[in-house]
Order: sequence, then structure tokens, then C-alpha cells
Amino acid sequence: MWHQLIHPGQEAAARLAAVQRKPAGGAALGQVLIASGAATVLTAALLVLGVGHRSGRIRLLARLAARSERGLGGSLPGWAALPSLVSLISLVTALLGMYWDISLHISRGRDVGPLANIAHYPILIGLFGIFTAGVLAVVLPKGERPGAAAVRITRDWYAPAGGVLLAGAGFYALLGFPLDDVWHRIFGQDVTLWGPTHLMLIGGAGLSLVALMVLEREGRGDTPGPAVRPWIRDARRAAMTGGLLIGLSVFQAEYDFGVPQFRLVHQPLMIALAAGCALVAARLWIGRGGALLSVVFYMLVRGGVSLVVAGIIGQLWAAVPLYFAEALCVELAAPALARRPLPFGAVSGVLIGTAGFAAEYGWSHLVMRLPWTGDVLPEGVIMAVAGGVAGGVLGALLVLGVQGRLPRPAVARPLFAGSLVVIAAAVTNGLLVTVPRDVKVSVALTDVRGDAAHRTAGARVTVSPPAESPSWVTITAWQGGGLHVDRLVALGDGAYRTTGRMPLSGEWKTLVRLHDGRSIAAVPVYLPDDPAIGARRLPTPARFTRPVQDERHVLQRELKRGVPGWLWTAASTVVLCCTLALVLALGWGVARVSRRLPAAEGTRT
Repeated sequence: MWHQLIHPGQEAAARLAAVQRKPAGGAALGQVLIASGAATVLTAALLVLGVGHRSGRIRLLARLAARSERGLGGSLPGWAALPSLVSLISLVTALLGMYWDISLHISRGRDVGPLANIAHYPILIGLFGIFTAGVLAVVLPKGERPGAAAVRITRDWYAPAGGVLLAGAGFYALLGFPLDDVWHRIFGQDVTLWGPTHLMLIGGAGLSLVALMVLEREGRGDTPGPAVRPWIRDARRAAMTGGLLIGLSVFQAEYDFGVPQFRLVHQPLMIALAAGCALVAARLWIGRGGALLSVVFYMLVRGGVSLVVAGIIGQLWAAVPLYFAEALCVELAAPALARRPLPFGAVSGVLIGTAGFAAEYGWSHLVMRLPWTGDVLPEGVIMAVAGGVAGGVLGALLVLGVQGRLPRPAVARPLFAGSLVVIAAAVTNGLLVTVPRDVKVSVALTDVRGDAAHRTAGARVTVSPPAESPSWVTITAWQGGGLHVDRLVALGDGAYRTTGRMPLSGEWKTLVRLHDGRSIAAVPVYLPDDPAIGARRLPTPARFTRPVQDERHVLQRELKRGVPGWLWTAASTVVLCCTLALVLALGWGVARVSRRLPAAEGTRT
């Protein structure tokens, strides 16, 4: 390891200060106790409201439900209207917090503590709001059975299935916070969006939209058709399917910011999967123009969050995938196939994975820090088609379920399971990476400026042996107070030059990143001293040659080494089982409303 000697007394003081400033494991016990106490108080307050409503001693929830029902024009009963409004507001709040938090971690690195990160508060408020919305849907129905699909709680208490699922999705997302702290204590800080416990936070919030759609169907079952104003119904459904598109797109956030830690082919897969599922569902559920309406909602909310985070809060800008081209693909396929939802979903997925892929390819060169390159072909198209078809079939099954028209189990279950298997296989393929051997990177600094505390420089970078058509060769610097992504200009024979000066001082982590085919590797250029993890400063001489290494060792420097592999596998399996339980529960809920509630509407083409 390259290092610089430090006076023992200074090193000890720096190490202590770093541990106090930015711990690399779990949160301090005091913060854990404060967070646990706050969660207990909020849960107790929610319990008091629920019990008070059920007993008739507290009228607040009944009044709020009645007002919400009137606000939606009577299109939903109060026990569905109030949770829907609370949930949508909470989802937008959590989304703002998530992108704010991701931006902070990219630009500043680890937190001083979970309660010291201001972006954690809207995330916690939003996720608790989703859980609260589910609990409200469970406790509000009193003296009635909220539809034939309702779940029996006690002898005379029935809860809508969508409410139970919504509470479960919110609880699953909230569970990610304490598990995240446990994860950090065992494995160290995993500074990536795709950490298993991080995916719980995102997945629980995103999939809560499926529960909301189930709840909407149960509410509609108790509302006479003529009383529903079509524009209110369609706007609400566009918000839900657009929200589903947003939720499924959050998994792409590392690509949106320009610091993905996984292969480039993952991005077209995730875009096509989100588009296939949400936009096919929107077109079948809303009717003509439904896919476009959902994308408009997506752009307003998701684009608005980027504007708020970058323009008002002053953090990093996150690019927004286009999705309009994918919506047009769905709309163009609908006139001929919308009356046959499952073939419609599959064909839409193929169009999304091909024509939609081409549109996103061009769009990436306009807005992405790391645009798509020829290295993504043809595997990226194959991945996009797989994701689009699987997502399209799932979106069609979802709407058939809420319309009471789900195929018989012998057809629906294999399609549901097969789509999940296709998604799992595609994701696994994207995760299979290699680190090239006998590859070295030589760096020669140019245009060096500043003193030791504010040093910047350009560079000439030579990769030996050279890559033929890499996805990216970049200088990336992050966690020093901002983000610097420089796509190097190819000079030929494996030589590249920078287009600007990279930071080489302070808390910046600066590295050369190489991605070619299945290989992802990096060479550290400058790394700061980090006593909290026992890492020394890596200085940057005027010229040096270093072998490439596993990128995670640089980007996720805080991960603990030497943790038994079986422990990682066991912990990941627990998270996977929890995720599968949520997905299967949502599938059960969709199937239940399809069986118990009659088909109240046909497909509007």
C-alpha cells in the first residue's frame, strides 16, 4: 500500500478526530437510542389514534377521512381516500430525501451520524407516512366490511387487503433503517445505492404503489360508477402509475448522478423494466394516452425533485431518463393489442427494449455524465428486451388483477414466476464482473496548480494493454465536497487526456475508472488519510504507474476486509427472503381482489 509517514502523536489525534467525526461502522449508541425512542413515540401515537377511532373516543380520523372523500369528488370512500392522499404525499417526501441523501453521500462521503444528516429526516418521515397510510386504511373501516376482498382482523373488524399490503410495504421499508445500522457494524459502510439494506428502503417505497392500486380497486368497488368523474379517476391513476414508474426508477440513481458501481448494461435493463411495468399498466388502466399521462406525472415529480435538490438545496444534479419514447411505443401497440393484455405487455416490452433503447441511447448523450457507448451493444439491447417483456407482462397482470380479470392460476402464476425469474437472471448477469489481470495505468500530471491543501491537475493517462471499445475511461473524484467526472479523450494506443483539472487534496477520493465489457477496474490516483478505517493517505507524484484493482476496494474503501463469506451470504439471503415475501404478498393481494371483486370495467382502448 502506498502511504505517507505521519508523526505518531499527530496520527493518533487525527484517528480519534476522524472516528468522532465520521465513524465507519454503525451509529453511535446515543443516536440509536434517540432514533429508537422517536420511532416508539410515533408508533404509540399512531396506536392511540387507531384505538381511539375504533372505540369511537377519537373523531379526528373520521373527520379527515370524510374531508378526503369530498376532496376526491366522492370517487373513493374515506377509508381509501385518506390513505391514498397520505401515501402519495409521503412518497414524494421520501423521494426528495432519497435523492438529497444520495447527493450528500456522493459529495461528502460518510455521515457524522444518521441524525446529523438532514436528508435522513424527509426519508424517515416519508417512509413512516407510507406505513401510517397503511395503518389508517386498516383501522378506518368501522361497522362495515370494505369490499369482498377485505381481510378479517377480528370477529367484526375487516381491513381492506390493499391497506394491509400498504402497511406491510411501509414496515418493510422502515425495517431497512435499523438493519442498515446492523449491516454497517458487521460489514462496514457500503457507500453504494445497491447495498442490500438500501434496496429495502427503495423497494418498500416503490412497491407500495402496487398496494395503493389494490386499495383503489377495493374503494371503487363500493362506489357507483356514474358518480365517478372520469378526469378525477384518470388523474389519480396517472399519479399512481407515474409513481410506480418513479419508484422503479430510483434503483437507477447511481447512473443518474454519474457514479454507477455496476456494469453499464444494468441501466438499459432497469429503464426498460420500469417502463414496461408502469407504462403498460397505465395504458391498460387509464385508457388512450394513459402511458403519456404517467410520464408527464413522472417528469413533473422526478424532474422537480432534481431541480429542488440541485437548484434550491444546492446539491448535485441527477439526470432524468426520457421515458416519452417508451410511452409512445406502448401507445402505438395499444390499438391492435390492448384487448389482449398479456400479448400487449410482451409486444410493448419488445418495442421498449429496441426503439426505446435507441431513444435512451441518444438521450444519454445529451443529459448523462456517462452516456451509453458501443460497448453496451448488443448485450444492452438483449437485457433491455428481457426487462421490457418481463415488466410488460407484470404490468398487464397487475391491471388484469385490479380489474377482476386475472387469468386462471394455471396461467397467471407461471407468468408471474417466469417474469421474476427473467428479472433475476438479467440482474445476475449484470452483476457478473471480472477484474482484468496484468493491466496497468500510467499517469503523468499536467497543468498542476495550487498548494498542498488545494492541489489540482490535468493528466495524460495510458492504459496498457489498451481496451478496444470501453464503456468508460474516466477520472472520477468524489466525497471531497462535490463530484468530478471527466470522460477522458482518447488519443490512440491506449492513451487518453483529461478535459479539466482533477482535485488531488483534502478529502477527495480520485481514481481512474475502467469499464470494458464485463471488466470493471480502477486505479487510485489520490486518497485521503482515513484513520477511522486504518487507511493512510495515498499521495500523487508527478508520474506513476499502478496496476488496476477491484473498483470496490477504492469506491467502497470503508468495507471491512476479512469478513467470512458465509456471513455475507447469510445476511444477503435474509434480505432476499424479506424482499420475496413482500413481492409474493403483493401478488397475493392482486390475485385476491381479482377473485373476490367482479370485473367492473373493461379495457378502454
